[in-house]
Amino acid sequence: MERMTRVKYDRLVELLRGLDSVVVAFSGGVDSTLLARAAKDALGERAVLVTADSETYPASELDEARRLGALLDMRHLVVRTEELQNPEYARNPVNRCFFCKEELFTRLAPIAEREGCRALVYGANMDDLGDHRPGMQAARERGVRAPLIEAELWKEEIRTLSRELGLPTWDKPSFACLSSRFQYGDRITAEKLRQVDAAEAFVRSLGFRQFRVRHHDRLARIEVSHDEIARLWEDGRREAIVTRLRELGYVYVAVDLAGFQSGSANLLLKRPPRASGG
Repeated sequence: MERMTRVKYDRLVELLRGLDSVVVAFSGGVDSTLLARAAKDALGERAVLVTADSETYPASELDEARRLGALLDMRHLVVRTEELQNPEYARNPVNRCFFCKEELFTRLAPIAEREGCRALVYGANMDDLGDHRPGMQAARERGVRAPLIEAELWKEEIRTLSRELGLPTWDKPSFACLSSRFQYGDRITAEKLRQVDAAEAFVRSLGFRQFRVRHHDRLARIEVSHDEIARLWEDGRREAIVTRLRELGYVYVAVDLAGFQSGSANLLLKRPPRASGG
């Protein structure tokens, strides 16, 4: 392990130890799993994992979080969140993630109090500082700590540490809640979320790892990593995907030639304004 990366992990453990006891917002992704392991190293039984269960979180991911919690041998709780019941969240504004994290941290706070934990922590990392992340505002307002940022850990360093520590998530593909499959302003409903979830579950069953199915009303736009995109046209996968997605209610099925892009909905926020005619 690179010395500087190990130094950062040691710093992370010390930061957590200084918090005395924590509730870790645990999704089962790369970042929160490393944070959980560090919390266990720092605090032992004074670290509790809590995973949110809602329509925006696939059942497969909840099962994976439970498996990882057991693997880490840590106390793991599941709490139901209802972000979709918030009209501000459902209308899908550009700061949608603020309302999601606000709901999450509101649900976690009484659990932390009940468990006698002095701090809430979540898995934001240094890479998140360079993107549109409204959820970080909710964390600041609620006093939720981001130890990976405080230890100055970047995504690639988190993956390296995870591999060295034997965590199975070290090469897990990036994941975001299902609501990220919709363009800002496209209202989010439970029915649409189930449609996207089923579409992605089918694509995943064909062996694809890093991809998204973006929802555009009757059109499904598939983003696949560049090293996997050619496989769409092999062994009947294209025909199978079109058939299944049409069964789910999509009329058109398109492949995005730009490939997989994490947070691609944010591209619209970065576009320069159109010049007015004259």
